[in-house]
Amino acid sequence: MLRQRIITALLLVPLPVAAIWFGEPWFTSLVAIFGVLAAFEFYRLGSTARVSPVTYLGLIFTLIFIVSCNPDLLSRLEDSIDPTLISPLILAAAVVLTFIWIMLRRKKDGAIASWAWTIGGVLYVGWLLGHVVSLRGLVDGRSWVFFILVTTVASDTMAFFIGRAIGRHRLAPQISPNKTWEGAIAGVIGAIAFSLLFTPPELFSLTNPLRIHGLSYGEAILAGALSSIFGQIGDLAESLLKRNAKVKDSGRLLPGHGGVLDRLDSIIFAGVVVYYFAILYKGI
Repeated sequence: MLRQRIITALLLVPLPVAAIWFGEPWFTSLVAIFGVLAAFEFYRLGSTARVSPVTYLGLIFTLIFIVSCNPDLLSRLEDSIDPTLISPLILAAAVVLTFIWIMLRRKKDGAIASWAWTIGGVLYVGWLLGHVVSLRGLVDGRSWVFFILVTTVASDTMAFFIGRAIGRHRLAPQISPNKTWEGAIAGVIGAIAFSLLFTPPELFSLTNPLRIHGLSYGEAILAGALSSIFGQIGDLAESLLKRNAKVKDSGRLLPGHGGVLDRLDSIIFAGVVVYYFAILYKGI
């Protein structure tokens, strides 16, 4: 299993790295593809849990939410509409149109649960993941997105190995029995250690391509800790969804890793907190 996970990771890593590095339209396109696949897995979890979400509408609005965060698209729309109104308009359309679709269904049993699950997928995957697209459009956006990836991977890796080696105290036994406090703390430490790569102007006597200008070591530590903590919360949130659906993985698209949602769960939550850290704390 571990070997399969490593091989899959090595095959997948170049694609997102290239998309992040070269920016738009490649980055938004990749996030949109992964987002729609993750949303599809989310709605399939709903079906497994005996809820009947409006999958196609949910996928459409998930895609619209992610694409609407593209900075190039927003700049083109500024003359026609206030960009701050776009997200509320999309959300309003999703709520109303989904409700109308539910009411037109012949089967009325569980209608509200179906509607709630549909909107939940749009918000959970579409709206939250859209923050990563917005983050890429900021000053040093490329480095900020790499910051999320590096810190979440470091956090997950440290939590996994340290948790298996010395983990004794269960973190959330009713949600994910294998996660421990020792692993969680190690994950935060790992994320903090790798977050420091984004501060110096040089690494190993070479210009640091990951540098986030103006980011102090203290700020990097805080952002790294937040990325790890919220990434782990995102992991637990998806574990709760899978537990309610009584499945081990959200899908089987990625051998050794489960589904796309299994890989994005940490990034979705970490992306949100890092985005607002960059906006509010750093004033970018």
